[in-house]
Amino acid sequence: MPKIEMESLISLMHQKERIRNVGIIAHIDHGKTTMSDSLLAAAGILSPKTAGQARKLDYLEVEQKRGITIKSANISLLHRFGGDRYVINLVDTPGHVDFTGHVTRALRVIDGAICVVDAVEEVMVQTETVTRQALEMRVKPVLFINKVDRLITELRLKPPGIQKKLERIIRDYNRLINIYAEPEYRDKWQVSFAKGNVAFGSAIDKWGLTFEMAKKRGFMFSDVIDAYLENRVEELQREIPLHEAILGMVIKNTPSPLEAQKYRIPALWKGDLNSEIGKSMVKCDENGPLVISVNKINIDPHAGAVTTGRILSGTIHEGDEVFLLMARSMHRIQQVSLYMGADREIIKELPAGNIVALLGLPSARAGETIVTPEYINFPPFEKIKYVTEPVVTMAIEPKRPQDLPKLIEYIRKTSIEDPNLVYTINEETGETLISGMGELHIEIVINNIRETGIEIVTSPPVVVYRETVRGSSSQPVLAKSPNKHNRFWLVAEPLNDETMKLLEDGKVTSDMPWRERARILREEARWNASDARNIWVIDDYMNIFVNRTSGVQYLDEVREMIISAFRWSTKEGPLCGEPLRGVKIALTDVQIHEDPVHRGPAQVMPAIRRAVYGSVLSAEPILMEPIYKIQVTVPTDTLGKVIGVITSKRGRIERMEERQHLSIVYGYIPVAETIGFASIMRKASSGKAFWQNTFSHWEIVPEKLSNEIAINIRKRKGKKPEIPRAEEYMDTL
Repeated sequence: MPKIEMESLISLMHQKERIRNVGIIAHIDHGKTTMSDSLLAAAGILSPKTAGQARKLDYLEVEQKRGITIKSANISLLHRFGGDRYVINLVDTPGHVDFTGHVTRALRVIDGAICVVDAVEEVMVQTETVTRQALEMRVKPVLFINKVDRLITELRLKPPGIQKKLERIIRDYNRLINIYAEPEYRDKWQVSFAKGNVAFGSAIDKWGLTFEMAKKRGFMFSDVIDAYLENRVEELQREIPLHEAILGMVIKNTPSPLEAQKYRIPALWKGDLNSEIGKSMVKCDENGPLVISVNKINIDPHAGAVTTGRILSGTIHEGDEVFLLMARSMHRIQQVSLYMGADREIIKELPAGNIVALLGLPSARAGETIVTPEYINFPPFEKIKYVTEPVVTMAIEPKRPQDLPKLIEYIRKTSIEDPNLVYTINEETGETLISGMGELHIEIVINNIRETGIEIVTSPPVVVYRETVRGSSSQPVLAKSPNKHNRFWLVAEPLNDETMKLLEDGKVTSDMPWRERARILREEARWNASDARNIWVIDDYMNIFVNRTSGVQYLDEVREMIISAFRWSTKEGPLCGEPLRGVKIALTDVQIHEDPVHRGPAQVMPAIRRAVYGSVLSAEPILMEPIYKIQVTVPTDTLGKVIGVITSKRGRIERMEERQHLSIVYGYIPVAETIGFASIMRKASSGKAFWQNTFSHWEIVPEKLSNEIAINIRKRKGKKPEIPRAEEYMDTL
């Protein structure tokens, strides 16, 4: 960016009413990145001739090759509107479901979202997913209906047909707002062309139209149709340029940080809003205490870890000393900069209300909260809650043993950038298990590893399962420590549906004040008061440990050992070594040796693990499998075959819609049944079906399949095929 423009940009970043932090969200291939190219061209960052093909914000080589966005990318733009200049911090996000985690993290730093919808395909399954994410974080959406040119040139619709299409898209999008927005925002955030928060156009042809532009210029939709029929598309670019429609809509209809932080901070942070730091964040006060919410870590090959986040209070300067609340570590800021796509512009300081890139924070991770050192007891922001989970796993190992350290280092760095990639490494054998959101997610990681020159061997992808219980332990299970001096009695029971909903929605967490957590569980999930008060821990897999004892001597001294053992046990359950999910483990009685020498971790932890396993195995254990929501678009004459494929794969149809000559099928299908699904669906539909899967929920595996799957998993993991019995983990008095 030219120096004079950069100076203007930095100056405006102190005028918070002139700032808009906005993301672009959409279903895959609906035109987000093509649209962003046109916005960059208008700002002078990209040549107008290459806009639409350059994919400037898809700066990774793999993104350019595949034509998809994998990581979110930031850039700051200047735009004049109504005689004033504004700075728009723009974030382009992925559309493919396997990279939804990047969308979740991007939503932490933005206040408004441009949702792009293909005029032909209309509202799709991933449109719903990303809109739901935005609304749950109080990010206000506006709507851009893209590819309107296809309605004219390909479908050859008449004006009434085009109008019907556009009206249906707006109606369906408002339905999503009605479903997912909080009551306070359902009416206020509805979109319509007349309100000015809907634009339609063509990103590839670089034109767009809003109600205000149409009214001001006397422009009618019939003029658009005539321009295409008479081959005058370039006139549309001059008369109703896309960037003017989109950026004008954004400035007029999305909030500034001053407005947004008033209602977003209470949703993202559970601390005292009346405290000095709470008031400062709500006011977006650049003179207040420093608070930065981190949403992304990039690993720069030269600079190292680059930490990106939203400054919610205070001003960050080069050389500032800061404290990381999650890492519990102090660091000094080496560099302050703005992201401009793949590049960064270095600046000396940046105030509240903006998105910043920082060097000098090697221990920072996505979800971290950065504060000034005097606020080391500041309550951190709510943990980032993802709408998807890793459900596909692949084993990899290096062909050459000497490449093992390089492989381990690469995967560790990748997991820092992408927290949705989960891995375990056997550093002796070199075998590594990587779990991702889907086959494409895993494939991208594998290809990136190979491009570093590391030759690897891979296994076929397998699905991740969870273990749970359907019943309750008939009586407490006793397990003794190896030295027989400590005894623990545990019971297992399933968490009820209300509790699971609270955990999944993040309304009940392990780190929230216990009184508030207990109140919610009593009032909304029918917990008894004693259990609700005495929760020791809620783990990452949504299992809860409760202490039902009272007055036990030395229990406080071994509490942390018990919690660690509980986490260790739930990470690999007794059925087949898959994580436990939705289980309440309760400590009903305990006897602890008086001598600390006899009650250390080597004694307590194995005993707790045995007791957890015994109690789970005595409570009707069963497997849970991940379920995808599936949406299939197919010509009506092929509908029957598509339904046949879904039902043959243990899927179920939820509903169907007719759109002209196309049918839209909505349903659910087990993730396990989608391995190799593409070839079957293409064959059945003669290549005419288009589908998208997104993670929906976990569901109990049919009983007739559960044992067989468990035995196969045990064999794959090198365990004895026989499923263990509860008695194998029980001790007797």
